[in-house]
Amino acid sequence: MKTQYFTATSLDGFIATEDDSLDWLFPLGDFNNSSYPEFIAGVGALAMGSSTYEWMLRNSEIVSATTGSAWPYTQPTWVFSSRKLPMIAGADIRFVQGDVQPVHAEMRAAAGDKNIWVVGGGDLAGQFHDAGLLDELILQVGSATLGKGKPLFPRRVLSPVLSLTTVRQMGVGMIELRYDIRKGN
Repeated sequence: MKTQYFTATSLDGFIATEDDSLDWLFPLGDFNNSSYPEFIAGVGALAMGSSTYEWMLRNSEIVSATTGSAWPYTQPTWVFSSRKLPMIAGADIRFVQGDVQPVHAEMRAAAGDKNIWVVGGGDLAGQFHDAGLLDELILQVGSATLGKGKPLFPRRVLSPVLSLTTVRQMGVGMIELRYDIRKGN
């Protein structure tokens, strides 16, 4: 079982624009011609920040057109938020706040032998990293720059912590980089 941060990023390290738009991303690649279908099959639980969850709510038509459902996850999802957010009917969503460590233990139990996906955002993934819980980064890098926006991973992580394991080109607009995260010495 791994705890993985799987996300798309611009060349200059942003996952969304300042106003949480992902419009820059959609023209760059084919969702079904990526590693996502294989990846999601190995996921048993999800962690999601409130901005990502709210993006899903606001963009349910886009999500539905891309994935076939306004809430495309069958796995239990923990949404980290200090605010009260609307529930999605029929979805297995648990709203939590605070330290990721005890929530991660619940997620591990729910995931069984499958992986935990830290969906986003970057700061939530950073919290999992800070707690020593993040095992892998899977970054689909798009051939676009945003100049500013929501950062990919707002943490200083210096070598040799990240170990590049694979590089995969996905058409002319995307590349996927996978990094293992080496833990403590």
